[in-house]
Amino acid sequence: MKIEFPISQGSPQPLGATATPKGINFALFSRHAEAASLVLGLKDDHDAARFEIFLDPKLYKTGDIWHVLIDKLPPGIRYGWRLTGPYEPESSGLACDSRLILLDPYAKELRTPRWGEPRNPAGSQTLCLIPDEGYDWEGDRPLNTPIQDTVIYELHVRGFTVHESSQCRFPGTFRGITEKIPYLQELGITAVELMPVTEFDETDCVFRNPQTGEQLRNYWGYNPLSFFAPKAAYSSDSSHPLREFRDMVKALHRAGIEVILDMVFNHTAEGGWGGPTSSFRGIDNPIYYLLDPWTKACLNFSGCGNTCNCNHPIVRSLIMDALRWWVIDMHVDGFRFDLASILGRDQQGHVLSNPPVVEMIAEDPVLADTKIIAEAWDAAGLYQVGNFSDHHRWAEWNGRFRDDVRRFMNGTPGLSGALATRIAGSSDLYQHNGRRPCNSINFITSHDGFTLADLVSYNEKHNLANGEENRDGDNHSLSWNSGCEGPSSDPLVQQLRLRRIKSMAVILLLSQGVPMLVAGDEFGRTQQGNNNAWCQDNEISWTDWRLAEQNKGQLRFFQKLIRLRREHAIFRRAEFFEISSPDKPPSSQEIIWHGQEPKHPDWSSGSRTLAFLLKDILPDDGTDANFFVMLNGQPDQAALFTVPDTNTGARRSVWKKIIDTSLDAPDDFRDLKQAPKIAAGAAAYVAAMGCVVLQSEMLKTVARRKK
Repeated sequence: MKIEFPISQGSPQPLGATATPKGINFALFSRHAEAASLVLGLKDDHDAARFEIFLDPKLYKTGDIWHVLIDKLPPGIRYGWRLTGPYEPESSGLACDSRLILLDPYAKELRTPRWGEPRNPAGSQTLCLIPDEGYDWEGDRPLNTPIQDTVIYELHVRGFTVHESSQCRFPGTFRGITEKIPYLQELGITAVELMPVTEFDETDCVFRNPQTGEQLRNYWGYNPLSFFAPKAAYSSDSSHPLREFRDMVKALHRAGIEVILDMVFNHTAEGGWGGPTSSFRGIDNPIYYLLDPWTKACLNFSGCGNTCNCNHPIVRSLIMDALRWWVIDMHVDGFRFDLASILGRDQQGHVLSNPPVVEMIAEDPVLADTKIIAEAWDAAGLYQVGNFSDHHRWAEWNGRFRDDVRRFMNGTPGLSGALATRIAGSSDLYQHNGRRPCNSINFITSHDGFTLADLVSYNEKHNLANGEENRDGDNHSLSWNSGCEGPSSDPLVQQLRLRRIKSMAVILLLSQGVPMLVAGDEFGRTQQGNNNAWCQDNEISWTDWRLAEQNKGQLRFFQKLIRLRREHAIFRRAEFFEISSPDKPPSSQEIIWHGQEPKHPDWSSGSRTLAFLLKDILPDDGTDANFFVMLNGQPDQAALFTVPDTNTGARRSVWKKIIDTSLDAPDDFRDLKQAPKIAAGAAAYVAAMGCVVLQSEMLKTVARRKK
């Protein structure tokens, strides 16, 4: 095809496709390519509508970067790269293939099919798009919610609203999330954490449902084609995914809700050598991926076939550029890094003591106010919870919190001490290097594993629908089915399950640290016992909004619990509690551990109970904000706790029972004014697997006037 557009050398910086006053500048890094052509698509992705611009390296290459400037390109132009060079998978690890059109790693938008539609064969597949850069943010700025005040709500963009019960006009999209903002506000969360939103191919799943033969989908999306481009299929108007994503962020910010993205930098959709080559492998395989030094096979620390070479300078720059773009251009407030321990491996896969990319993320001035959260493990067994990084900015998914709470609430004895440590902010993990309770992201469930309802309903995983003969998924969920596997009509089983759910919610939301809950846990969403629903694009994974009405009492409990946390700073401390010492009077201690008798905690190997007193020793509003929390982890036996007396000096107060997880709504959570009184020294009944919370209310006093 005849070229009709003026071209010139352009610039090697910045990488990607960039609009300039003189045209569009294209720049691509490839150290080992011997020849490069820019492929342009003018209409569709068909070969007949494309033409190629061969780049003479003498004119269009600076160092390892190929570049060209093209003027007067029409709107909606699509592009890709064709590279020629060595194909030596077993010697050098290079994989150049001139038959392929490769995606630009810096592309901000990809033209992909609608959700579930198959991709075309390689060579006439996805192309990059040059987006319209204009957008009116209408003064939107980062919310910068203090991390200790944050309550995170993890959700899947499609699954959150695609069920017909959502009653959204635009189900399964960014706009669908916008439609649910009133619900999110009423729930009280402060941040949504979106599972992967960068482009991925949901049709790349090789498994089928063994009962129906249905082809399964890569529903979760932890298989990125791009680190930049938002998934077009999550947009109600697939021709404007950037605009719709920005609209969603702007609307959430107006509602006081931050946006955290789950970013997958540890691997890509290209998989191992048998996987599709769409970008990185064809551009410079040994630079972008970790390879075995002898066989050149892909090192697989991700469990997904390949591992990104995150501490190579080129890949580090790509990661940093992507993060900055999401913050500057898309106004994102934070990131959760999937399998973040891979960020700490060197180019041979060895674990580094001070990984450059981990430090760069924490020290980058653009990201200085951005929340950064590590999933501090990888698929090869590296577990770094508590020591992922010494930098004060890195928060971590606290897997120890999850496991200790689950053990205590499944009846395992001897967990009282461990649970106390988690409730107090996990000082054993974060205090030794100067970090704080807010470095701990506390969670009991996440997208990966059982939902909260399933955690109390299943002993075993039920993953046959995933097509792997139930081999996939975690075999150690630390769950307990409450006496019956799966759905039960037994009212005693149902009551116990609900009681356990509410008791775990109290532990999660009244512990020091940053709580995270999963969308739908607040009203009993179930995955029917599937603890690895990555490939279930159906009602197993979708949020069924009918449950919000059916379980409205449970939803109310979560709403009031989140509100209680927000209203009392004693649950959101910036620093750890001071260690008690003999020279400090009890009245100066802000947390005091108890057992069933005051000041006698049971740390024995057989203990299944725990109580603690939280004291606001310096109330600044004239009120008393003391709380006494009693937890009974015994599966089949109630416990009696003696209520302590906290009255000292002129400050007089009375205890009132605001929470009892054994009761039905609305009695399970009472406002302070309506809550029943309970006297100091009285015996408080806590049901098996139950929790009772007392709050102190100041007694009104009338000063006598002298006559």
